[in-house]
Amino acid sequence: MADVECELRSFIDAAKLAELDARFRAEGEYLGEERQETHYFDCAQDLRIQRSDNGAKLWLKRGALHDDAREEIEIRCGREDFPKLGEVFGELGYGVEIKWFRHRRRYSWRGVKATLDSTKGYGDILELESLVSDGEREAALVRLRGLMAELGIEPTSKEEFKKRFEHYKENWKEMVN
Repeated sequence: MADVECELRSFIDAAKLAELDARFRAEGEYLGEERQETHYFDCAQDLRIQRSDNGAKLWLKRGALHDDAREEIEIRCGREDFPKLGEVFGELGYGVEIKWFRHRRRYSWRGVKATLDSTKGYGDILELESLVSDGEREAALVRLRGLMAELGIEPTSKEEFKKRFEHYKENWKEMVN
């Protein structure tokens, strides 16, 4: 079963974002774009809800934030269900720790999912992702590293992502206004 998300990410600037958008459209398949609002809950697990232009979802990611490969459980529902999802978790005692607001562009490129995200107050990010079975995770990560190198991009270190995440976590309310 393909339930391990393998991903590599890198912060990029606006010029690189535009360049990659053009390249992915030319060499791959443009899958669309959407606006997303994601709420992370203040609990031991990586538990989130999201509302987008296309619907809503609840999902849990196992493992540590920013790991290259993590199992995930995802439940999709209608966009109108987003407030109810938040209400359920509020009733269970979970508060919203962070809110993210982003514009996501999606592509299929060289057999992987490529996304370009512009997140308000956080920055622009390239993400390359494959969903694989547990036994395929190492091969998938090797392939993703090769594709990043082909793009001339070094994945941003986990330490840098953690540093920026902590800064956003402490300041997101001011950063998104």
